Amino acid sequence: MELEKAQKTSKIKKEKSMKLVLTGNPLSTQSIYRYTCRGRFATCYMLKKGKELKKHYQQEIDRQYNNDIIKTDCELDITLFFGDKRRRDVDNFNKLVLDSLQGIVFEDDSQIQKLTITKNYCKENPRVEVIIII
Repeated sequence: MELEKAQKTSKIKKEKSMKLVLTGNPLSTQSIYRYTCRGRFATCYMLKKGKELKKHYQQEIDRQYNNDIIKTDCELDITLFFGDKRRRDVDNFNKLVLDSLQGIVFEDDSQIQKLTITKNYCKENPRVEVIIII
């Protein structure tokens, strides 16, 4: 009896999700950022190919995402589709994607409470698929 009452009074979280597809072979953080020492301080900067890919991702996100900026916590499910089967560390590919989403989809990447990254292969169509769950 009490179980039925608890089930009726509990709030059911309704999840809303959206899928974004970002074309092109995913690039790792190491291939788009460089570090240099200026005086006694290390400085990080993005290479030209990283800036171009980030701009490309942001344009694709703008075309596909037609909602308001998310102001609450969210989850992301990122699937990386590489054009070849070289060995890669899956954790080196999320920074550029998250930076591209910031300011368009959500205010800040600190809102992400759960991040799932999966790698796959697709020689014909390398891409990044992002599912946003709020």
